[in-house]
Amino acid sequence: MLKTKFTETFGVEVPVVQGGMQWVGRAPLVAAVANAGGLGFITALTQPTPEDLVKEIARTRDLTDKTFGVNLTILPAINPPPYAEYRDAIISSGVKIVETAGFNPVDHMPDFKSAGVKVLHKCTSVRHGVKAQSVGVDGISIDGFECAGHPGEDDIPGLVLIPAAAEKITIPMIASGGFGDARGLVAALALGADGINMGTRFMATAEAPIHQNVKQALVDGDERNTNLIFRQLRNTARVAKNAVSDEVVGILAEGGQFEDVRDLVAGVRGKTVYETGDIDGGIWSAGTVQGIINDIPTCAELIGRIASEAEELISSKLAGLVA
Repeated sequence: MLKTKFTETFGVEVPVVQGGMQWVGRAPLVAAVANAGGLGFITALTQPTPEDLVKEIARTRDLTDKTFGVNLTILPAINPPPYAEYRDAIISSGVKIVETAGFNPVDHMPDFKSAGVKVLHKCTSVRHGVKAQSVGVDGISIDGFECAGHPGEDDIPGLVLIPAAAEKITIPMIASGGFGDARGLVAALALGADGINMGTRFMATAEAPIHQNVKQALVDGDERNTNLIFRQLRNTARVAKNAVSDEVVGILAEGGQFEDVRDLVAGVRGKTVYETGDIDGGIWSAGTVQGIINDIPTCAELIGRIASEAEELISSKLAGLVA
């Protein structure tokens, strides 16, 4: 069994996290990850209202008696969601772990702390990780450039970002971006992390609540099958390469603005991809880790083999290299 600062602080068996993913982080997947010994996160804003989030938390509890958390992503918006109400729904439901992302979670920390909630904050740079540590979070997730979603604007891959962060972070730290198997977990531990976060890899599992076509596209794709959109707008996002993301990249490269691609990148279109399996129906997140996704296992199979193969790599193969 692998024992790290992360497993000890957050009370899980395996240092593997299923991070919050819009439209994907729902009860069946989260519970399956928890039952397999990892830490899964319900995505709060996937639920239309705070009341719906309370119901999704209850639904997850019907499927597992193990530890799980809720992701609360805080982003700028003309009409922002009622973040405080979602926060209160998390607390009132008795959830004890929250993954925050986007803006600095400092405004929410007093309420979470007074309720005994542990906070894991997602960062894309060392400086943001240091800031999160200073405001009292219990752990950070450091996202390298390989990740799906928003990798930040610094373009630093995990091989450099993880050890750079490890030099300044004293709280538990998990590595994110490009992780999908035992080799990645062992590498992350060697670089100074205490575990790994996986998003795209968990999309290609039996319990992920998305269309089989999407899962198969991740198996069929390789490390080149992503696009970076919104680069010119300083809001970079890594998404699956398809007809729509190719069009968005082309429009913005020619000087287009957000208004010119607004309809193409609408969230409702991405949701429809997951529901219908029309791979070219909209923008959907996927990371470069596609290059090492070769099957669609259950979460128990995936986490089990990552844990066992990591132990074998550490205790046997790597140990055998020492004369």
